[in-house]
Amino acid sequence: MADRVRGALRWETALVVLLIAVGLVGQVSTSGEFLSGDNLFYLGLDIGEIALIALPLTLVIVAGEIDLSVASVLGLSSALIGWLWNAGWSLEVILPFVIAVGAVCGAVNGLLVTRLGLPSLAVTIGSLALYRGLALVVLGDTAVADFPDSYTEFGTTPVAGTWLPYPILLFAVLAVLFAVALHASSFGRSVFAIGANEQGARFAGIRVKRIKLILFVLSGAVSAVAGIVYTFRFSSARADNGLGLELAVVAAVLLGGVSIFGGRGTLGGVVAGVLLLGGLRNLLILRDVPTEILTVVTGLLLLLSVLTPALVRAVAGRLTPRTHTEGPQP
Repeated sequence: MADRVRGALRWETALVVLLIAVGLVGQVSTSGEFLSGDNLFYLGLDIGEIALIALPLTLVIVAGEIDLSVASVLGLSSALIGWLWNAGWSLEVILPFVIAVGAVCGAVNGLLVTRLGLPSLAVTIGSLALYRGLALVVLGDTAVADFPDSYTEFGTTPVAGTWLPYPILLFAVLAVLFAVALHASSFGRSVFAIGANEQGARFAGIRVKRIKLILFVLSGAVSAVAGIVYTFRFSSARADNGLGLELAVVAAVLLGGVSIFGGRGTLGGVVAGVLLLGGLRNLLILRDVPTEILTVVTGLLLLLSVLTPALVRAVAGRLTPRTHTEGPQP
């Protein structure tokens, strides 16, 4: 009985219940508009970049680190797309180059953390400003918006025969790959071991520095992919694209039940967290709630995502039956 209660108290279960509640409340309060195909399409577009970046950031946080430079890498990638397009490069060359630059940005973060032993929080706060500054140097305050329709239509049209936006389709494919890597491979087990006890993982023969470096490189590369998606979705390359988006990404990951201290979390929970955050924001927009309130809601969710899972685990722990080892009876 206690096992069933603890299972019901899993944070992922609570997220599913909250998702259902948001869907029902949204559907009723908007007269059926919330779950309409058109609104779900735009909801998918709104969370596309957040969902993409949340995938590698989940692994980074599970490993006990953090990357706050993800939105700045997105902005730098967008600025590079615009600058190189104006310079006459073809998009077929620009896109892989931009992803490679994103990977290099992640590698810089990873090397500073793993080789110099600097805290990832301080490193990525610094690179957050650095990469955003580089984006402004590259493109300034101008915008480039003359991209071919064959690229920009991926941000304005759904997958044929569905209401699903192309960025969500890309996210679904990457989510499967990241889920397998985290939950069904030795690499994922190493990530959890590092987050739970880095020193113990090192004594167990796990290449801690190499794995952390790989995670930061993945974070930078996927953030660059999100920059490509963002640019084509708005048909505009700007240095300030994605400004402040890191708050929403971190909130979604922590809301999904990933421990900020590392060693605990599931990718399924993060997917649910992304959907819940996006659904709440979309519902508030449909209700004509001001943008300032949306920021407040995101901040509150970030706080709740840290506090609530800890409380749930504490309650579940109290329900765990204690076993006593008794000696032989006389």
